[in-house]
Amino acid sequence: MASAAPHRPRESVFEWEGRDRSGRTVRGEIRAAGENQVRAALRRQGVLPVRVRRRRQRAGRRIRPRDIALFTRQMATMMKAGVPLLQSFDIVGRGNSNPNVTRLLGAIRADVETGTSLNAAFRKHPLYFDDLYCNLVEAGEAAGILEALLDRLALYMEKTEAIKSRIRAAMMYPISVIVVAFVVVAIIMIFVIPAFRDIFSSFGADLPAPTLVVMAVSDFFVAYWWLILGVLGGGTYFFRQAWRRSERMQQAMDRFLLKLPVFGTLFNKSAVARWTRTLSTMFAAGVPLVEALDSVSGAAGNHVYAVATDRIQQEVATGTSLTTAMTNTGIFPSMVLQMSAIGEESGALDHMLGKAADFYEQEVDEMVKGLSSLMEPIIIVFLGTLIGGIVVSMYLPIFKLGQVV
Repeated sequence: MASAAPHRPRESVFEWEGRDRSGRTVRGEIRAAGENQVRAALRRQGVLPVRVRRRRQRAGRRIRPRDIALFTRQMATMMKAGVPLLQSFDIVGRGNSNPNVTRLLGAIRADVETGTSLNAAFRKHPLYFDDLYCNLVEAGEAAGILEALLDRLALYMEKTEAIKSRIRAAMMYPISVIVVAFVVVAIIMIFVIPAFRDIFSSFGADLPAPTLVVMAVSDFFVAYWWLILGVLGGGTYFFRQAWRRSERMQQAMDRFLLKLPVFGTLFNKSAVARWTRTLSTMFAAGVPLVEALDSVSGAAGNHVYAVATDRIQQEVATGTSLTTAMTNTGIFPSMVLQMSAIGEESGALDHMLGKAADFYEQEVDEMVKGLSSLMEPIIIVFLGTLIGGIVVSMYLPIFKLGQVV
């Protein structure tokens, strides 16, 4: 039985200062397992160490999918240029501004250096490298085309992140305006309306109904501002936690989002774009269709499409064509079905699915631009009606008093 690989001690970065053979002061950094190892390495280089200290590591920001996409693109570029794998990890790790990414790449490099395959090293970090990523890397290693697969994987991740950013941009604009509107209304209700109340109390006349309604709302804000803030803040927090942790909540919200007016079409097109892009990437990498569908299941980012993919996988495994199985789900647009049928007949399924993904990514881009243009007048009317209604309600008594005078 083969002996287990020796345990590699965890390395840190040390800053050192010393004197060389000519007596000059020299400084530098070195990665080692401990201070004694640093001093021994410096003596072998003819340097007399004077001061050695472990460099404090910054916490760094959280590793995001775009960091992994950038790393994948850099690795693909390095390997295409003929740079050895371990050296590529060193170059990319040193050039990254996020210490967390550097530490992650250092851990993967250490595993690969001790004989672990690259895909197995990635699988040790499922938080950052999902099954789709690892399966493509494994296919690239097996076929000897790792640099080509990394390039395709980088393109896939870049396209996917671009779609996500467009969706976030489309959603953030109205959400941010609603939040700002609430803050403005709260300030008016808590600080401005009570000042008007003092003025109106000296009139000694009956106030108009709109003014009384606004003042009643103001009284509620002043008396229960802590309750409003707690309900909104706590409700938002628990809703996000439930959406993130509860599978039933995620399923319900995914179905709800697809049925929203206007935005539902956007979410549908986004899911179709990601689904076709993922399957095209997997199939082009030589992954069998049934196995590729296994990785595609969660790639669309929507439970409705995940359930449909599982159904497609079962039907394809029993001999049904991909197009027929997709048609049976009833959720894919006719254009995608037609391109899938052409791809199956011509033997260029990956190419046709890639074209479908390009089309729907462009559709998402155009729709986001259209939504931004459409939302601007709607939001202006909404804010104008809300703030204007409050202002007019508070000036009605003044107008009424002017008419009496």
